[in-house]
Amino acid sequence: MKPHFIHSFLQNDPSLRNLHKPGRYLGREWNTVIKNARSVDFSIALAFPDVYEIGMSHVGLKILYHILNADPSVRAERAFLPWPDMGELLKEKGIPLYTLESATPVKDFELMGISLQTELNYTNVLYLLELSGIPLRSKNRGKEYPVVLGGGPCTANPEPMAPFFDAFLIGEGEEAIGEIVAILRNTRDLSRKSTLAALAGIRGMYVPQLYTPFYFSDGILKKVEVNHPRAPEKVHRRWVRDLEAVPYPDRVPVPYISVVHDRAAVEISRGCTRGCRFCQAGILYRPHRERSPETVCRLAEALVESCGYNEVSFFSLSTTDHSQIREMTTELSGRLNARRVSLTLPSLRMDRFSLQIARNLSSVRKSGLTFAPEAGSERLRRVINKDLTDQQVLDTIVQAFSAGWRDLKLYFMFGLPTETPRDITAIAALIEEGLKLGKKAAGRAVNMHVSLSAFVPKPHTPFQWCSQQTVEYFEEHAALLRKNLRHLRRQVRLSWSDFQLNLVEAALARGDRHSADVVETAYRMGCIMDGWSEYFSFTRWEKAFSRCGRDPALYAQRERKEQEVLPWDHLMIGVGRGFLRRELQKGMREETTRMCRPGYPCHTCGVC
Repeated sequence: MKPHFIHSFLQNDPSLRNLHKPGRYLGREWNTVIKNARSVDFSIALAFPDVYEIGMSHVGLKILYHILNADPSVRAERAFLPWPDMGELLKEKGIPLYTLESATPVKDFELMGISLQTELNYTNVLYLLELSGIPLRSKNRGKEYPVVLGGGPCTANPEPMAPFFDAFLIGEGEEAIGEIVAILRNTRDLSRKSTLAALAGIRGMYVPQLYTPFYFSDGILKKVEVNHPRAPEKVHRRWVRDLEAVPYPDRVPVPYISVVHDRAAVEISRGCTRGCRFCQAGILYRPHRERSPETVCRLAEALVESCGYNEVSFFSLSTTDHSQIREMTTELSGRLNARRVSLTLPSLRMDRFSLQIARNLSSVRKSGLTFAPEAGSERLRRVINKDLTDQQVLDTIVQAFSAGWRDLKLYFMFGLPTETPRDITAIAALIEEGLKLGKKAAGRAVNMHVSLSAFVPKPHTPFQWCSQQTVEYFEEHAALLRKNLRHLRRQVRLSWSDFQLNLVEAALARGDRHSADVVETAYRMGCIMDGWSEYFSFTRWEKAFSRCGRDPALYAQRERKEQEVLPWDHLMIGVGRGFLRRELQKGMREETTRMCRPGYPCHTCGVC
């Protein structure tokens, strides 16, 4: 279908008036890059497997969009998952998924890049492919279809999605994307199989067709073997050594509608120094790297100037761990004050928070403050390597309330390894003491939003061998916490995740290539938009697992043996298996590991 037909549909079809948030599909936002298709020689559709307001908040998408479109010979355009009402309308009208910039069908591009941010988006990927008119499975695609490339944190274990993708980039894409484009340009006249084999020669590229998994009779993975001479036995993660050396956008498309993170986001650092044993991101983005204060301030001011935002957010896994965070917040807040632009830090460490930072953040307007103690007791925080005392937690709460905040948000996890009911009641005790001290410091009543999430054991973490607790366990412990906070219900708002959803998340996170059949079966049964509570159906997922002869508990709730081959063992993130095992053992002994940063002893994790 030609773009002008899609433009005509968007401009004239009366059905569009009845859509939920039609602004998602308009395109042509401020700072959008629109190129004449005839003036370029390579085209990429950056497809995000969630709705517009989620995808437009994703910094990685903006980075790749900026880098690719900086090349005059490359055209990069965006496509997002339509809300089900628009998806059904597209099917009814026979209109394929198209890009916002030029209304070109996604299947007409040479490369389709899809970011895998969460396991709950897996069925959304199949929806994207089907709406695009692209066969779901890689083996059924010929040269007439774009190469489907996956990236993002879920490539830590891409096996459940392996049959649906032609290739995955394991790691960071700023430097690799140019090499990928060059290979695809140079192999246009070759077969698809030859093209994929050529891609496998790029460091960080994993081409699933070139690897064969073998299983024991009980369905447990036995080994993964290479079946092509161009494929490396182990795929090594790609990462950027110097953030200052890679481009970062100083202008981005500005949405017409409200999006999740409607602000200018500046990545000040990448990686984390802390090494929390449950945290996959802390492993995947090692080592810790920083942008200079000069670069950060320049980018922030440029984004405000080019986009008109009234809020700048520092973006990283732990913003307060930047070596010059106090100096940066002081300098930038001073520059932004005159424009009535506020500065926010979305990820705060309780042992690095200070009144100076609080004053800098509140100099224009007060945004919310969020902290993540993760566990209620010091014992359990030592297990997970969150080296944070109760006193540090309480001191931070007092500082925040004394600086003028009346409401804080605290994140906790439960179901962590070695957890007992005493660790749950410790959360309630910590909250009660924090409210008491906070009221005294503020001179008035204060409030807290306490959010709990179920522990999900993720690949490439020290807890990858651990099991997830049952849904019944989580429900019982949530009830215990609610009981212990009942007398504070006017001051504490308590919320927690959907535990059935967390079971599906864990089963997919730790799945193997057999799990692809479950994902496709669930999709055929109507599972899409699983990250949205109104669409998630545990019953459908249960049936999908059952029809495929798989048990979600086999993946989520089974403790893995030390010598067991894990579905992701052929993907080398950088952190060695031996280091992860040592960290697990230290956790069981309630021992902590010091930070990973210059000036501290090296823990020989393997990345550097």
